[in-house]
Amino acid sequence: MELADLLSKTLETDDQDVWENERIPTSVRRFGVRLHTAGLSIRETVAILELLGVDRSHGAVWNWVHTLAEAQSDPPTAAPSRVAVDEKQIEVDGEKQWLYAAIDTDSKLLLEIDVFSRRGTDPAAAFLHRLTEKHDLAETEFLVDAGGYLTALARHELSGRLDYRTRNHIEKWFQTVTMRIDRFHTYWRGSQSSARQWLRRFRHHYNHERPNQALNGRTPAEEIQN
Repeated sequence: MELADLLSKTLETDDQDVWENERIPTSVRRFGVRLHTAGLSIRETVAILELLGVDRSHGAVWNWVHTLAEAQSDPPTAAPSRVAVDEKQIEVDGEKQWLYAAIDTDSKLLLEIDVFSRRGTDPAAAFLHRLTEKHDLAETEFLVDAGGYLTALARHELSGRLDYRTRNHIEKWFQTVTMRIDRFHTYWRGSQSSARQWLRRFRHHYNHERPNQALNGRTPAEEIQN
């Protein structure tokens, strides 16, 4: 997306202001958050804002990201036919954590993400439980790549199968988010909660703002709501 287009879309945003006691206009703050979510580091975002005459610290911009992440709504409720689930090891302030994600393979909607301190059947079952609370999964087939997931699925009476071929989209998503994490995790100051905040904001960006080539330029949220 061109810089002019990004700024234009930001200025057109008519959401309720979620920041209080901030001297920087809402449109500028949203622009900064969009820059960061689109792939720029906090330092690079601050540098661009300075070029536009906005002088704010790295900490202030990071707080913008966290505040907006907290205000984002969950993904639209879905009843997907097939869902790919996977996990990947990440680092939060030097400590190993596990990022879990679930994607509707048809609409490309990122249904859920979460961070756990370990991997295995119990974290997988806890993650699947969160999915069942938000989405209709009665007719859903889960595509997994490890036998432990089948045990976790059975706990919730969900159906699934091992699949190593049609899970390309979730693997590409992990490649994308890993690239972002490699640049941003040093700002996660040692807590899972701060990682979850950034991931919630990224989920909103991925579902509602980022055009998807596989959907002919539509966003996953547009795809599932049409």
